[in-house]
Amino acid sequence: MKKVAVFTSGGDAPGMNACIRAVVRGGIYHGLEMYGIRRGYNGMISNDIFPLDSRSVSNIVQRGGTILKSARSKEFMTPEGRKKAYENLMSRGIEGLIAIGGNGTFTGAEVFYNEYELPTVGCPGTIDNDLYGTDYTIGFDTAVNTSLEAIDKIRDTADSHDRVFFIEVMGRDSGYIAIQSGIGGGAEIVMVPETHTPLKKVVSALKDGWSRSKSSSIVVVAEGDEEGKAPEIAEKIKSKVGDKLDIRVTTLGHIQRGGIPTAYDRILASRLGLGAIEGLIDGQKNVMAGIVNNNLVFTPFIDTIKKPKPIHDDLLRMVHILSI
Repeated sequence: MKKVAVFTSGGDAPGMNACIRAVVRGGIYHGLEMYGIRRGYNGMISNDIFPLDSRSVSNIVQRGGTILKSARSKEFMTPEGRKKAYENLMSRGIEGLIAIGGNGTFTGAEVFYNEYELPTVGCPGTIDNDLYGTDYTIGFDTAVNTSLEAIDKIRDTADSHDRVFFIEVMGRDSGYIAIQSGIGGGAEIVMVPETHTPLKKVVSALKDGWSRSKSSSIVVVAEGDEEGKAPEIAEKIKSKVGDKLDIRVTTLGHIQRGGIPTAYDRILASRLGLGAIEGLIDGQKNVMAGIVNNNLVFTPFIDTIKKPKPIHDDLLRMVHILSI
């Protein structure tokens, strides 16, 4: 193998640049010609492919976002789009790919490999931490810290005005951000997609706190909770408690995706990027590089896509015990 290309796809995550840097410099160290693809699968189709050298990735380890840009590609979902992408890669002599992204990215890579057998190794780049085959994904730690900083500030105003705040964090299918930022922020209740929290339980907990003269309460809601998004849940709670509680809502939104990656995310991304490129050189294909119990492992794409990654019951239990 002489030529390898790297790309980022799907939602951006802090630490993607550190991963790109590790992939490129690791490849160059091992004598490869490295290429970048702008805007993921769209760039593959539009032939936006260019050489990368060591200087191309200088001074990016600390930057959020991705220098290779990111996009979701409808055209790549078609056989015609994938054929065009393959032909563009072959015209450059590219023999392997490093894909940095999440579920959608690896789903595309799985289909692409099954059709053209172009070796691909993935790096888990998503703030949701929802990929099977790795304890943590690139960007998750930064997203939790961003959420936690916001929760701490909201707690100040909640305490000053005796208010209940429903704070919505990202996590369409995964409550990892919610549970970790909720524990770290001292939330009274955390609502996540993995387990059902009945509204009557929320009402009971809030009323109990109020009866004990609690000056404030924080409810952290993952955006994918089955009871709805935070504004919707807050309205339902208001209808049950009336004017007894002063309820407010804050949706953190895309602020969780941006910003300077934490030290943990930079190190994790660097380790995964180097592991991915060295795994590709050693013959790994159609797999994701991950860290499990502090060891580098490779998991087939189909498993990272299909297998669930549940939240440990101890974390949910911890929220309940520590909120009294």
